[in-house]
Amino acid sequence: MIVLAGGMRVMFTGDSITDCHRRETDNPLGYGYPLLVAGQWGLRQPDRAPVWLNSGISGDTLAGLGSRWQADVLDARPDVVSILIGINDTGYRFSFGHAEVTADEFRAGYRRLLEPLDGVQVVVIEPFLLPVKEEQWAWRPDLDAKIQVVREVAREYGARLVAADGMFAELAAGTNPEHWLADGVHPTPAGHQALAQAWLRQVG
Repeated sequence: MIVLAGGMRVMFTGDSITDCHRRETDNPLGYGYPLLVAGQWGLRQPDRAPVWLNSGISGDTLAGLGSRWQADVLDARPDVVSILIGINDTGYRFSFGHAEVTADEFRAGYRRLLEPLDGVQVVVIEPFLLPVKEEQWAWRPDLDAKIQVVREVAREYGARLVAADGMFAELAAGTNPEHWLADGVHPTPAGHQALAQAWLRQVG
């Protein structure tokens, strides 16, 4: 378990799910799960408040995140880094005809993110999908391979894993998946709340 203490720097990074309009508002954490994590932590541990940071950028892929890793993550000197990336590597292939990012390429890119984080505590969040459109079912094999990579590198680098894809599948069983992920990808308020709670279970 990751132990947070007052003054520690916690960096959330990834794509639009993490960004969640942070660059379009006056709230630097956005309005998604990073804000909910910070708020819930503040309620239960007000005397041990970390410094919460968010460098998510809407539309990012793993390669895009890698290209700004030094400037947006490492240069901030975080004590904890939380990563959620990968759904765009799958979605762009099927929606826009981008080249496939193979599991091996995804693994190599993810390792390049984690290798310089010596001494930094890491949380990795699985990319996730609840198909709400028929065509999204075709995404699953591609995304499942990337989810397996995230699980592998979490074990390899001793990172905490938020098993978000399985969590959302369980939550949506017998219910409307759009209650959790509005378009199959982006969380609703309920989805962000579930993600924040899952994240907080990895820290103490």
